[in-house]
Amino acid sequence: MKAVTDLTLREIGLAASSVLGRTVEVSDETHIGRDLQVDSLALMNIIMELEDAFDISIPLDHLASVETVGDLSNLIKDLRNKG
Repeated sequence: MKAVTDLTLREIGLAASSVLGRTVEVSDETHIGRDLQVDSLALMNIIMELEDAFDISIPLDHLASVETVGDLSNLIKDLRNKG
C-alpha cells in the first residue's frame, strides 16, 4: 500500500506546485496551510487538479478535517477505494 501513498503524495506535490507556481516538496507531515502557505482559493484549485488526476470527487465537507498532506492523501485513498 506504500506505493499508492507515495503516488498520491507525488500527485499532491505536483498539483500544489502547479497551482502555486513554485516547486513544492511534500511529506505526510506537511501542513497545508502553514508549511505550503496555501489559502482557501489555492486549496480549491489544488483539489480540482487532484480530482482530475484521480478521477474522483472530493466532497467539500470532507476537507474540514484535512490539515496535512497525509490527511489529504488518506482522504484520496479512501475515496478511490469506495469508487
